[in-house]
Amino acid sequence: MLPAHHRQQRRADPARRHAWNVTRTGCGCCAPPMLGGGGKNPLQTAPSAGSEALRLSEFQPRSMLHVPVTQVQTPAFPVIDVHTHLSWMSETRSGVSLGEAMTYFADPAELLPLMDRKGIRTMVNLTGGTGRGLEETIARFDAVAPGRFRTMTEPSFALFDQPDYARLQAEAIEHAHRVGAAGLKLLKTLGLYLREGIDQGELVGVDDARFDPMWETCAARRMPVFIHTSDPEAFFLPGDSTNERYEELARHPDWSFYGPEYPSHRDLLAARDRVIARHPGTTFVLMHVGNQAEDLATIAACMDRHPNVYVDISARISELGRQPRMARRFFERYQDRILFGTDAVPAPYGNDVPQQLLGDALYEIYYRFLETEDEYFDYAPAAVPPQGRWSIYGVGLPHDILRKVYHDNAARLLGMDP
Repeated sequence: MLPAHHRQQRRADPARRHAWNVTRTGCGCCAPPMLGGGGKNPLQTAPSAGSEALRLSEFQPRSMLHVPVTQVQTPAFPVIDVHTHLSWMSETRSGVSLGEAMTYFADPAELLPLMDRKGIRTMVNLTGGTGRGLEETIARFDAVAPGRFRTMTEPSFALFDQPDYARLQAEAIEHAHRVGAAGLKLLKTLGLYLREGIDQGELVGVDDARFDPMWETCAARRMPVFIHTSDPEAFFLPGDSTNERYEELARHPDWSFYGPEYPSHRDLLAARDRVIARHPGTTFVLMHVGNQAEDLATIAACMDRHPNVYVDISARISELGRQPRMARRFFERYQDRILFGTDAVPAPYGNDVPQQLLGDALYEIYYRFLETEDEYFDYAPAAVPPQGRWSIYGVGLPHDILRKVYHDNAARLLGMDP
């Protein structure tokens, strides 16, 4: 045994004490350093003055990941963008678009150079209006550049308070078909805004029987119905610190449908599904992955039950891209029933929704998502992610699926030449 004074020296030796601690606890690289001699313990630090005062809206972190970046300036195949907004009804009351007067966001001469640069064969303008407004929109776009633009009609909600609305609406669809409308588009108006008195009284359900003649007329005229029902699930939850889309709802408080005055997300989609089941001869395209991109298993079940259902991916690559493996399986399984769409809106109208701002950058992000396996990149051309603070991953689809999603599925649905 060592003399007592040697044992005391060994216990006092910091190097020997550290080695002894390592042998007792394993690797010491993650342990706090010894405090002797004024050492700093990183587990006992205090925040600096003002470090927690940064506003969330000012927080613009830059990723430190060093990963491949693939520029996809043109798509692998010509694109049919089935979801753009190039016009809008001029009159709106409490969220319900009315009348026949139209507001136009762009002219063909402004759009065609972008379309040529980005390999876009056709843009489908969903919000083409009704009656004389629809005729005017078709003349402004479809007639000026044949094949490059297709225009859809909308419900004539201005007639909803008429006792024979069901008949009048069916006749409006017939008129739209005669003048060249490619299909029918419904905004989320039905289920969330339209009321018995148009803008007052009880909300009108998505599955209200007064719309049955409209759905059936679309089936008879082979006009697909592009329907937006409900909204992202988060829009029906409290806009508090637990809501992952808090910033988006704070910027757009009227997008929140939380509260007893609105149906739930689940009830709206259930009503939509009842309509689909009741009209198996009508082709329904559920916009924004049916507003179920956060729950692909459920929208997949809907598509399995109803072979008359398609979806588009517009404004939802932010959701699809953060679950790339599941999303790729979804594309593989429903490759014949998924359509390319962006929900693009030209500036200045689109400036407040960068995930929809029409331009080169928007299309390049979509192409990158679909064609590459790049990791952790922005889903919108914006300094701050506008729909939620996350990034996305590419799904790297094979060419046979890309061609269907970009072009062939929409061409078949809209009766366009291959």
